[in-house]
Amino acid sequence: MSVILATAGQDDKIRFWEAPSGVCSRILRYADSQVNCLEITPDKQYLAAGGNPHIRLFEINNASNQSILTLEGHTGNVTSLGFQRNGRYLYSSSEDGTVSCQRYIFRAHITSYITILHNLFITFGIFKTHTSTHHHRLIISYQQVKLWDLRSPTYSRSFDSKGAVNSVALHPNQAQIISGDQNGSIKLWDLGSSKCINDIIPDSHSSSTSSLGRVAIQSVDVSNDTLIAANNHAEVFVWNPNDASKTENGGEPIRPKAKFRAHSFGAYLLHAKISPDGRSLVTTSSDKTARLFDTTNWQLTQTLSQHSKWVWDAVFSADSSYLVTASSDKTARLWNLRSGAPVRQYTDHEFAVTCVALNDSST
Repeated sequence: MSVILATAGQDDKIRFWEAPSGVCSRILRYADSQVNCLEITPDKQYLAAGGNPHIRLFEINNASNQSILTLEGHTGNVTSLGFQRNGRYLYSSSEDGTVSCQRYIFRAHITSYITILHNLFITFGIFKTHTSTHHHRLIISYQQVKLWDLRSPTYSRSFDSKGAVNSVALHPNQAQIISGDQNGSIKLWDLGSSKCINDIIPDSHSSSTSSLGRVAIQSVDVSNDTLIAANNHAEVFVWNPNDASKTENGGEPIRPKAKFRAHSFGAYLLHAKISPDGRSLVTTSSDKTARLFDTTNWQLTQTLSQHSKWVWDAVFSADSSYLVTASSDKTARLWNLRSGAPVRQYTDHEFAVTCVALNDSST
């Protein structure tokens, strides 16, 4: 399969689509809860789905509809997840206030039966696979759990954000994770030292949504030269990620190099994502639109407005020329960004579509 497109939401189902035709080609049941987020591995072999509170991994090219791995370490809604660019580990965030890294290795038997050789998880983690009847649990002090596989010297890590985490992104240098939380904080975590190296609190002009008097950060993303954070009142803040990685002399806060409102007053921003080519930012909102901004000047370039209800998620194609959006109107839509027109609609969901994953890369 050269193009992998999947959607999910509140109907407890994950749907795979033939992207050009709009035909649903496969349905997976996710019986635990709604699905909050989806991500496809870079090699297109696996799909990760985050719910409440589990993360489940499915093999894309296997006829079985059963997940091959369940990660049970989070204790609240999994809000965001992603894979390291070589697919060596998975990172995730949750309303339980943690950011986690899980490292795994897959080996296929001749029958294509998947055996999990090792998985390392933390923060009250339980390691469980559907190929084993054994559960392994290790609890140590300070609310941190590490699971060790004695065949591997590596282990996973957990970062405590001290507040529910809405979004997480991996820096292109693969050495830092950025999180945005409901306390209005953007934290940069160093994977080498497992420490928070900076805690940025934007100067918002919107009314507070947290007990600390701040506006919740709804979405974060990062590219080689741009770090963005968007709060749920649709304010977007932009930094140079190299500046954000260090605290200025005298403890002065890191000032954003740009700041703008992506949607009108009263609208909630739900997601923000930088395009693969770094030239555009997409934001989605309760105002039923997705909006595109030019990252050279942060001016609005397009408003995609065919959805009839909230737009929850959006993902770019590998060449940044197409976009897929997911909406509460029970549909996902494929947009041609050269023309700004919708070219396909995906319509089999029974309830709101809240997340979408796309991998159409050629490598």
